Amino acid sequence: MKNSKLLFLFFLLTNYFCHAQDFRWQQRVEYTMNINLDVNSHRVAGTQRLVYYNNSPDTLSKVYYHVYFNAFQPGSMMDVRSRSLSDPDRRVLDRISKLNDQEIGFQHIQSLQQDGKDVKYGINGTILEVALVKPILPRTKSVFEMKFESQVPLQIRRSGRDNKEGIAYSMTQWYPKMAEYDFQGWHAYQYVAREFHGVWGDFDVKIVIDPTFVIAGTGKLQNPEKIGFGYEKPGEQVVRPSGNLTWHFVAKEVIDFAWTADPDYTHDRARVPNGPELHFFYQKNEKTVENWKKMEDYAVKTFDYLNTHFGKYPFDTYSIIQGGDGGMEYPMCTLILGEGSLGGVTGTMAHEVAHSWYQMALASNESLYPWMDEGFADFASSETMSSNTNQENPHAGSYTSYFSLVASGLQEPASQAADHFNTNRAYSTAAYSMGAVFLNQLKYLIGEETFYKGMIRYYNTWKMKHPEPNDFIRIMEKVSGLQLHWYLRYWIGTTKRIDYGISSLIDSEGATFVTLERVGEFPMPIDLLVTYSDGTKELFYVSMNELLGNKPVEDKSIPRTEATPWPWVNQTYTLKIQKPIASITNLEIDPSQRMADINRKNNKWNIAEKAVEYKSSTH
Repeated sequence: MKNSKLLFLFFLLTNYFCHAQDFRWQQRVEYTMNINLDVNSHRVAGTQRLVYYNNSPDTLSKVYYHVYFNAFQPGSMMDVRSRSLSDPDRRVLDRISKLNDQEIGFQHIQSLQQDGKDVKYGINGTILEVALVKPILPRTKSVFEMKFESQVPLQIRRSGRDNKEGIAYSMTQWYPKMAEYDFQGWHAYQYVAREFHGVWGDFDVKIVIDPTFVIAGTGKLQNPEKIGFGYEKPGEQVVRPSGNLTWHFVAKEVIDFAWTADPDYTHDRARVPNGPELHFFYQKNEKTVENWKKMEDYAVKTFDYLNTHFGKYPFDTYSIIQGGDGGMEYPMCTLILGEGSLGGVTGTMAHEVAHSWYQMALASNESLYPWMDEGFADFASSETMSSNTNQENPHAGSYTSYFSLVASGLQEPASQAADHFNTNRAYSTAAYSMGAVFLNQLKYLIGEETFYKGMIRYYNTWKMKHPEPNDFIRIMEKVSGLQLHWYLRYWIGTTKRIDYGISSLIDSEGATFVTLERVGEFPMPIDLLVTYSDGTKELFYVSMNELLGNKPVEDKSIPRTEATPWPWVNQTYTLKIQKPIASITNLEIDPSQRMADINRKNNKWNIAEKAVEYKSSTH
């Protein structure tokens, strides 16, 4: 009987730990690809061996690949969506609809096998659906062998050839890519405009190309001694082959693989102190050379700042590459346009580099939570650039963009899937501006020192693990000791607005009674700064009962008085100041202006001005 009880307990514990591990399992991929790019026909002939590890508790009877190049055809979902939006991306507009047969993109699957046996498959737009020969059982692997042919489209959006600055090839979203499968199921999204999600894994890629071309991209080059073009050691002479050249790259623990090719690239290098080696690839001419050389120093400072304030960059190399159609992040590299102003080039570089933290290392599902990707990168890059320029309020532009969207009446919840916003403006403001404001406003809620501790802990806890919104907010609750889920729900899940005001002051028996009003639907704790006639200041902190606590004192030079919490259901709150009105000159809600209050006019109360207003109203 005793043995039976022990055996039963063993099975219970085994079942418990298996399910605990199942909750945050991750699939894994290992790609081996051999690619031949014909620079005359712009065709890619490729083979792909993919080892797919099913680490889930589920049996898979199908798998899905992304075939992104198919978006660049007249009548594709990307084409139709662009032509039907009221504010289409100016880079796309109706350009796809005008592509001819030699300019379109496509990916044709020539053969596909699972574990040596042919499988049935079908293509639906930019998704390849594969019916498996045999199911992939939990915690087993399967090997897929594929031959494919692609045509590189004329560069329109991110991918393609012959961009507007003359870069020959921007090879992004270029190979049949296994879709992500996680606890939410398959993420086999059509490529409509944005964004991406990928499976962690390793890439071993060999690219055969005309020997006059230089390649830059994800991973580390394995055969630099045969390549030259800036890869050779100082003083070393490299003999170039007369035929096509094979470039061999390896990248480990990444979610994607991107590369570019151009015959006119210059290759520079720089080293980040206690950080990665940086590579710069660009066409050296009068439009680029001065700004790119200056940008190299900014890039070193950017990595150094981000390493210190947001966590250690996880790889030992990174490339900043002229290419694409603006700026776009990829593992271990970014593609940016190169001919802009110094401010434009460095600002784009800093934003894309920040994605190495908030997409390439953490890799949240940016298709579902673009604000966790774009917004966090915007926040981090703005603070980075501010550290170089001593900018007083690095996030002012994000607040202005948010306020403008609210005034326009076009705001939608930031919780929308990226491709499903009604306007590009609503998407970009929600993803970039509201994501950045979300973080800066979080400083207001929990205090700056606690906030930065939380950002480091979030990164170190969740890198390489695809964190969800709940994972982030739980970290911030742990470091602050405060309840914050209400904030996440309001800011991301609704379009409710913050608006607080000072509605009245009453002098009674040597004290001043201040009535605060919640005008908007979004509750928040309140910082009320009172300035007295002798020049001294006092901060009254009115927490909100949803927080279940108080943030730490941020400015120890100003005395802080903690008032009783404000129940969020109450529209007004009366605060007692133990001094008469005559001793007060000014009152201001949220003097740090970190709260995204849509009407700051009612946040201040100047005693002298109000007295004049009162006298005027009595005549």
